[in-house]
Amino acid sequence: MAGHNPMPNSSPAMTRRGFVTATLAAGFALAVRPISAATIATDEAELTAGEIRISTGDGPMPAYRAKPQSGAGFPVVLVVQEIFGVHEHIKDVCRRFAKLGYLAIAPELFTRQGDVSKMTDIDEIRSKVVSQVPDAQVLSDLDAAVAWAKESGEGNIERLGITGFCWGGRIVWLYAAHNPQLKAGVAWYGRLAGNPTPLQPKHPLDVASSLKAPVLGLYGAEDKGIPLDTVEQMKATLQSAGGTSQFVIYPNAPHAFHADYRPSYRKEAAEDGWKRLQDWFKKNGVA
Repeated sequence: MAGHNPMPNSSPAMTRRGFVTATLAAGFALAVRPISAATIATDEAELTAGEIRISTGDGPMPAYRAKPQSGAGFPVVLVVQEIFGVHEHIKDVCRRFAKLGYLAIAPELFTRQGDVSKMTDIDEIRSKVVSQVPDAQVLSDLDAAVAWAKESGEGNIERLGITGFCWGGRIVWLYAAHNPQLKAGVAWYGRLAGNPTPLQPKHPLDVASSLKAPVLGLYGAEDKGIPLDTVEQMKATLQSAGGTSQFVIYPNAPHAFHADYRPSYRKEAAEDGWKRLQDWFKKNGVA
């Protein structure tokens, strides 16, 4: 990726910063301990998995990559982190995809703003790091990950999907409006509405009518942070735009019901959502 040019949507906020996080965190983020006994651990047998460096317009970005050990030209799935960064849970999700035959890439999208893995307070993570991350930077970094998949020869970007959780679920919707190469997305309980800021000028509701790929939204009816009325607004906007995006609402599920390392985990909803994700990617030309 030497010589890779900055993406057109690069912003001054992206280039003024150095890279705070030079490598990925080991283990789980401190803010999510203790780790639940239900935590899923996917091994690396028959996989190639580990940290890589992805060239961006202002330096190398750490990312986690997992793929089958043999072969090439795998379908590509971008895995977008929660607010806790690319810690062990996100790495494990990448390995789960690799076991299914995908090249999974999880870029550390907070790398310029701070190392959230060492922070113990969720409010501090939100205020000092997450709120400081420009959407334009995130979309550009995801584009850089797609370029890496292509230039490395490991992935077939004609079969490109994206999934993300919580903070990353919101990003899935934005990326589906951003990249015309995308085949499909799956957003796990990502926020749909909010007040615009200079760094986050638009939310999924604002781009719902201009999606370039269908998104499957997986949400919990008991999610205290995402009002169901915003889900209904999103559904109505998508329907009026004539797209094929869909929602599944799990009746007894809270926020972060897929996060098996946390008390919010709901096994039945998580497993159903994972199956629906696979079916969605197959239906829309990713798998």
